[in-house]
Amino acid sequence: MADTATFSPSRRFVLGVVGFGAAGFAVGCDLRAADATSGPVAQNMLGPYVRVGSDNTVTVFLRHLEMGQGVSTGLTTIVAEEIDADWSQMRFEHSPADDKLYGNPAFGGMMGTGGSTAILSSWEQLRAAGASAREMLRQAAAKKWSVDASTVTVAKGEMTSGNHKATFGELAAEASALTPPDPKSLKYKEASAYEFIGKERDPAKTLGRLDTPGKVHATAQYALDYHPEGTLTAVIARSPKFGGKVASFDDTGAKAVAGVTDVVQVPNGVAVVATNFWAARKGREALKVTWDDSAAEKRSSDVMLEDYRKLLAKPGLEARKEGKGVAGLQGAGQVITADFEFPFLVHAPMEPLNCVIEYKPGESCSYHSGSQMPTNDQRAIFTVLGLKPEQVTVVTHVAGGSFGRRATPDADLATEAAHLAKALNGKAPVKLMWTREDDIRTGKYRPMNIHRMTARVNNGAIEAWGDRTAIQSIMEGTPFLPPGAPDFSSIEGSNDIAYAIPNVSVDVHLVKNPVPILWWRSVGHTHTAYAKEHFFDVAARKAGKDPVELRRALLAKEPRQLGVLNLAVEKAGPVPAGKSRGVAVHHSFSSYVAEVADVTVNADGTFHVDRVVCAVDCGTVINPDIVRAQMEGGIGYGLSAILGEALTIKDGAPVQSNFYDYNVLRMAQMPKVEVFIVPSTEPPSGVGEPGVPPIGPAVANALLASTGKTYSKLPLGTKA
Repeated sequence: MADTATFSPSRRFVLGVVGFGAAGFAVGCDLRAADATSGPVAQNMLGPYVRVGSDNTVTVFLRHLEMGQGVSTGLTTIVAEEIDADWSQMRFEHSPADDKLYGNPAFGGMMGTGGSTAILSSWEQLRAAGASAREMLRQAAAKKWSVDASTVTVAKGEMTSGNHKATFGELAAEASALTPPDPKSLKYKEASAYEFIGKERDPAKTLGRLDTPGKVHATAQYALDYHPEGTLTAVIARSPKFGGKVASFDDTGAKAVAGVTDVVQVPNGVAVVATNFWAARKGREALKVTWDDSAAEKRSSDVMLEDYRKLLAKPGLEARKEGKGVAGLQGAGQVITADFEFPFLVHAPMEPLNCVIEYKPGESCSYHSGSQMPTNDQRAIFTVLGLKPEQVTVVTHVAGGSFGRRATPDADLATEAAHLAKALNGKAPVKLMWTREDDIRTGKYRPMNIHRMTARVNNGAIEAWGDRTAIQSIMEGTPFLPPGAPDFSSIEGSNDIAYAIPNVSVDVHLVKNPVPILWWRSVGHTHTAYAKEHFFDVAARKAGKDPVELRRALLAKEPRQLGVLNLAVEKAGPVPAGKSRGVAVHHSFSSYVAEVADVTVNADGTFHVDRVVCAVDCGTVINPDIVRAQMEGGIGYGLSAILGEALTIKDGAPVQSNFYDYNVLRMAQMPKVEVFIVPSTEPPSGVGEPGVPPIGPAVANALLASTGKTYSKLPLGTKA
């Protein structure tokens, strides 16, 4: 999702987090089956984010979806540090859908995961939650032992005072009954005293990812694993053309398939329901649907792109003007220009969309999914089913990737499920499944776009810079974008170009197109960084300057960008013999990343990316191992897009359908990656997306250094 400024919590926000007042405090029993010998485990809430069990476990409630990016460990680490727990005590659960308790302030208070905001927006909040819980436990110990609270020390999940000792679990019930401390009295640890934050994994302390054991031992429950008794499975036949509607259908063949129980029309297609997935899929194959394509898209990708290109002949909505703006492109020296073309891209998470919906007409509805925006899902369901918000429960499961696909403003999966449940009148729980082909051919995509880059170079300097974009708007028509304003998600990364160029012009044309689009990992930065950083090298070489040295000169007043640039170049060392090298640096999601790519260009023109050195400044680091993993994953994801990925439209319908023709990165194409983290005392910022943008231009710049060509059309393919 779109870049978000560093979040600074208000006092009112902190009050809500640590539960000052009655909200969020409860004593109850765990819903898990009780051990026959030990009895039920009492669960004690110390605010809405922290629960301490009588078994001495400390559970942190996540308002953010764990989808492989590591928030279950990162957010839990913050609480573990401030509550002074032992790492072996720590657990996590996804929170229920409740904006008042679990809203993301970076999203205006609604629940949602994205924009690399999980750690950024939760840092102060969870420090407060952990510190408050620690003080409540300390006060409970002091009260029980009749000692002054100042004599009670808390460490590794235990309180001690003189000869007195107790675990968190032994005093959790008493602590939960106390009045929380005044937020102004909370004292946080100094960084020098950290046991967990910023520390490397230590096998002796088992400071590892909390979501890994469940995945390794197959105990982690995805929505795919949730299968209540009597569950039916459904798949939906959707229009092959974007914007097509059902005109009529013949379900005779579908109903003849063994296991098919129902065939019902829903707003965006026809659903086939069966006792198992295979029967539902075979039933859909036997279904005959006549589509009304009167309002559907009928163009192909090349025609769409040409329509976009025509718009670039005139100015768009102004996003930035420095100095003379576009007029600065007129003057002494040489004017260079290039059109950068970017295709539609599929998110393609390994776990396609799926959910289970259990509907009791007029009474309640339970929705199980890897929900990235529980607020939107809950709203969509109670709207379709005519229920009250409190009658709809959203249960969030861990998800097998997303890259933005599960974060939909229109709650497409939940809306489909609700219409399906309504059409079946709640006869049984229903598992709605998307296949890989559904995901690729009828999903939502990174928008196609084109950048016209222009620069004027003179006397060894870039004196003017222009970036004009034509792109379909993700935000248009939503509350996030005022009418007539440029879509920030379309030009982020280009409108805040940091190079000290005296004349800068950035404008954008927002294009109408029925192809459904959505933010894709790093959103606008996926294309703006490529156009900006690759064209910078083109301009630098035209000016007769070394691209790295010119970057250093023009980033002299940008210490954090300059810092990652210098670190990456230093760690990369000399260019290996026979290799070509490219460099790119970019700021996104409040983090700074530079990447150096070493590429081999073979005699036959083929090339291979051999090594990538990455430097990242993401402020205070919570889990170094997760930061490295996210940089590595982001580099692989971005490399996949620039080398081979493209969704092609022909006569209004996608051409590709699965991984055999939608070319995602193969293992043999993955380079060696080295990640270096800049030490920092700044507040933590995002790492889920910032690794993606620089890799494309770094590779293109390496190819430029070898061949002298500008690489302006993506994907690059396999030949330089």
